[in-house]
Amino acid sequence: MQPSLRRHSSPAGGWEFATATAPVLGTVCGYREWGQPVRRREVPHPALTLIVSFGDPLLVDGARHTSFVAGLHDRPVLTAHDGPQHGIEVGLAPAVAGALLRQPLDPLTNRVIALSDVLGGDADRLVAKLASATDWRTRFDLLSAGLAGRLADAPPLAGEIRWALDQLTRRHGRVPVGRLVRATGWSERHFAARFRAHVGLPPKAYARVLRFHAAFRRMRAAPERSWAQIAADAGYYDQPHLNREFRQLAGLAPGALLAATLPERAGTAA
Repeated sequence: MQPSLRRHSSPAGGWEFATATAPVLGTVCGYREWGQPVRRREVPHPALTLIVSFGDPLLVDGARHTSFVAGLHDRPVLTAHDGPQHGIEVGLAPAVAGALLRQPLDPLTNRVIALSDVLGGDADRLVAKLASATDWRTRFDLLSAGLAGRLADAPPLAGEIRWALDQLTRRHGRVPVGRLVRATGWSERHFAARFRAHVGLPPKAYARVLRFHAAFRRMRAAPERSWAQIAADAGYYDQPHLNREFRQLAGLAPGALLAATLPERAGTAA
């Protein structure tokens, strides 16, 4: 995997991000940061997060973590570090996360667990191997190889849930959940329970996160666009509906959230 590199430097510090798409895993981002302490607001997004840390801990809502897996969130999370950071972040689609973790995902919602709780003794060996590699491409290849076996022999996701996830993802949450329920032939209660176990959020809550994520991406990509048009495109009733959803999911109004974007797309300042 040949990564694309982005770098930013200033008197206060800087960072390097290396991004690639790994088979099965999806988007993989290597990062190195230095300089002054950094605080970020992590807003809900439709993927679980796997962090492989090569050293310094990260504070997640005040708790110290190194290598970990974070479940889906339906609220903002504040992260902070003292300046140096070095590691890899992987955005895991729910189907991939379920195969990797081998457990229901709903107990992880709004939670963080140590990578060793997922991989056992293999976690330390994998982290050490990645940290000792000399370039991002090698690290990404080693990470994919290190997780390939665990992913390959995982039980398959139920076809109905995989199909429903695909429908919601393709339409950025703009699919009536009732239509999905009827298509599966299951009862609403059974569908909701199975979906939540395999995804981490109930179907309506996951669709809500997908809509928010799509709207926020549109705002960052084209801040000059009318927010009323963005609201319509993302499936909100109107702009006030969009504003309420941003405050509830991100903790900030859209304008304040957009204004907090860090240089070079390096996240959102807290």
